[in-house]
Amino acid sequence: QVQLVESGGGLVQPGGSLRLACVASGRAFSAYAVGWFRQAPGKEREFVAAISVRGDTTIYTDSVKDRFTISRDNAKNTVYLQMNTLKPEDTAVYYCAARPFIYTTKHQEYRYWGQGTQVTVSS
Repeated sequence: QVQLVESGGGLVQPGGSLRLACVASGRAFSAYAVGWFRQAPGKEREFVAAISVRGDTTIYTDSVKDRFTISRDNAKNTVYLQMNTLKPEDTAVYYCAARPFIYTTKHQEYRYWGQGTQVTVSS
């Protein structure tokens, strides 16, 4: 069993930055791959980024490549999403999710979810 809590969301101007954190409780967090997803009003939940159990492999959706960076610190049971050069279309509720061992880009395949944190990009 893994519990996830996101933090770090907020209101930022276009071109600004935010760093989201996903803190896990429960045993063996280092055995879980973690993904970040987002959902804007009226839209389906979409994949943003994911990271392997050891943090040595990452994957991103095309729209955030070169702007977002996912990382993890297993000693702190935390996964981060550094978001730079934010755009209004990045506005959404951001969720972290975990699944054993192997990451995927499909939200249906993640077992554990946080409650989400709101990111709003607006001038």
